[in-house]
Amino acid sequence: MSAQLEAFIEYLSIIKMLSKASIEAYKNDLILIEEHYKTDLIGLDEVKLLDYLRQFENKRTLNRKLSSINAFFDFVHEEFNVAPSVQKFKFAKIPATLPKYLSYDQIMVALEAIDRSDWLGLRDYALVLFLYASGTRISECLRCEHSDFEGLWLKIRHGKGDKERIVPLVQQAVDAIKAYEAASPYTSSYVWLNYLGKPLSRISAYKITQKYLGVSPHVLRHSYATALIIGGADLRVVQELLGHASLLTTQVYTHIQKQNLQTTLLEHHPLAN
Repeated sequence: MSAQLEAFIEYLSIIKMLSKASIEAYKNDLILIEEHYKTDLIGLDEVKLLDYLRQFENKRTLNRKLSSINAFFDFVHEEFNVAPSVQKFKFAKIPATLPKYLSYDQIMVALEAIDRSDWLGLRDYALVLFLYASGTRISECLRCEHSDFEGLWLKIRHGKGDKERIVPLVQQAVDAIKAYEAASPYTSSYVWLNYLGKPLSRISAYKITQKYLGVSPHVLRHSYATALIIGGADLRVVQELLGHASLLTTQVYTHIQKQNLQTTLLEHHPLAN
């Protein structure tokens, strides 16, 4: 790793205070380029970088690589007073797509089908209900501890970028967690446990939502946001509840809102028939 790249990684960690996952993503993207050309990144020109980037057909992956490259060259220009040898790359356009989500009825039908005769069934029921009721990321959910709950409020201490936020909960979800904990043979500071009493893993949580709903846990987060938007919630409130750093991330749900308005018009306006 070149000296400039080391300085950039240190800058991301100390000055920008990015999460470990974000820093690793930047680091891996840029190190692979240096290893590919066996030279310092700062010595590469646009032609070589574009030639390297052609291998990435997935536009989201490509944009992540472009973001890493742009951030690095901005840094060396500012910190080392080096004239930029590479102009800032423009990101690839990604068509707006609606996030996959489930309706309230679909989720309720799946919940009712869960066998709650033992503590693992109660756990599965509580987990699915909690994800839909809280809108938490699965990483945030699995790191929940009992001390994070206060009545109908949840303090998320390990949000994306290590940001904290507080979200409200519904009584039904809290009651389901209490029923699961009362039946569990294990005691732990963590809420979600596997059959051995250890903290539940991401893959296990994925298997649970796949088993009952046929989707990943993240789809329940989208379902939570969609239910709020369709119900008339303000976009900035949804942004706060989801823990989005930018309102732009939340705006994808406005497409769902428009879709719902159109459906309402077609169903109820006399001229639509």
